[in-house]
Amino acid sequence: MRVFINRLRRRLVRLLGFRMLFGEAGAPHSRIAPSTCIEGEAGLQLGDHVFIGQFNFIDAGAGLVIEEGVQIANFCSIVTHSTHNALRVNGRRSATLGGELPGYRKAAIRLGAYSFVGPHSLIEPGAVLGKGAMLCAYSQLRGEAPDFAIMAGQPARQVGDTRERDAALLARHPELREAYAAWSGVRL
Repeated sequence: MRVFINRLRRRLVRLLGFRMLFGEAGAPHSRIAPSTCIEGEAGLQLGDHVFIGQFNFIDAGAGLVIEEGVQIANFCSIVTHSTHNALRVNGRRSATLGGELPGYRKAAIRLGAYSFVGPHSLIEPGAVLGKGAMLCAYSQLRGEAPDFAIMAGQPARQVGDTRERDAALLARHPELREAYAAWSGVRL
């Protein structure tokens, strides 16, 4: 009996708790997992055909642009502000000063069209992930990643170019070249 109840409970949780939700204002084909936490939602500009997976923390308080076709895997943090330096440097006086403290970082983030954010990644305030770029799993992006860059590490550094991978795939499927060129501006 216990096995049956546990099986039923797991199915019910999967059915109701972790189903992808379609449709956001202005982005009817986007999907955001219900377990993803979005803070400062008013600062979020969400493109269509975006996929945001399970258990992410997204802070859009200082502005976050997620362009069309972006995929964000699971367990990622995207933060537009950071207080860790400010609190450490200011110590107890942080509680009485008010306002933005010296060392406080706050800056908008942009994720370019059809870019990919791998699982367990961190994107810091002010970062830009170029269009068609990939941020590999467990990576930490600070600063700017060029269009089509493959980024890996903590902090992330460019380790490749997605156009090389795309060229091989498009050689096997030439019928996809027009669709690829339409969003990327690149003819391979």
